[in-house]
Amino acid sequence: MQYRTLSNGVKLPMIGYGTFQIRDTMQCEQCISEALEVGYRLFDTAASYENEAAVGAALRSSGLPREEWFVTTKLWVQDAGYDGTLKAFDSSLMRLGLDRIDLYLIHQPFGDYYGAWRAMERLYREGAVRAIGVSNFTPERLVDLCMNQEIWPMADQIEIHPFFQQGEALRVMEDCGVVPQAWGPFSEAQRDIFNHRTLAKIAGRHGKTTAQVILRWHLQRNVPAIPRTVQKERMAENLDVFDFELTEKEMESIAGMDIGHSEIIDHHSFCTARQLNSVKIHT
Repeated sequence: MQYRTLSNGVKLPMIGYGTFQIRDTMQCEQCISEALEVGYRLFDTAASYENEAAVGAALRSSGLPREEWFVTTKLWVQDAGYDGTLKAFDSSLMRLGLDRIDLYLIHQPFGDYYGAWRAMERLYREGAVRAIGVSNFTPERLVDLCMNQEIWPMADQIEIHPFFQQGEALRVMEDCGVVPQAWGPFSEAQRDIFNHRTLAKIAGRHGKTTAQVILRWHLQRNVPAIPRTVQKERMAENLDVFDFELTEKEMESIAGMDIGHSEIIDHHSFCTARQLNSVKIHT
């Protein structure tokens, strides 16, 4: 495994395992166990995924020392605010069955995320979390948060893939000392990405799959990624990306795939703000 080091010295694995939409408890526990078997050590969940308990149960029963695995979870919009964040964190910690979380993120840039961030700073200072950050924060939201807080976010988990390469966001994060992490690194299969002609040609030259080429592209851009799959052979495939390298010409070819916007979600849209603020994960 390769790593990126966060601003506070915590090492973030370059490839992790995403658990979005794996809600069934038995399936989730099995997936985590299989991911551990093939070599994953970073596991990404969230309060809104409704699978923190299953993720925690599988990790605790793995027999591996706690320091060998890395857990990320996220605060939902409904719980934003100082007091709400502290309460939501305790609930996540209880569901996971852990005494600390490695990386705690504000899931969306909506609601009282300023109050939430002050609470996260407290949790960080108290040692309840090893690192704190945000998710889905666009460049202007990230800069505004950074310039009005004592502790700056250490990571920003955003949508990044060949169709939406986020060049500006990556430049802003570098200026702020924030490490990016890619969710949806396969674009959630948009535009038939696994059969894309450019990627297929590159994959053929290296004897790899298009998925492996995509993850290798992320690695060479120094962007950690959290692909999701429920198939063990795909889990292993997604980790088998450290033994080849894309040429400069191949990287340029993939750069030409960028359409410059998301086809999954638009965080600049008032419809998105309305929708995400309407989602309630508890009563």
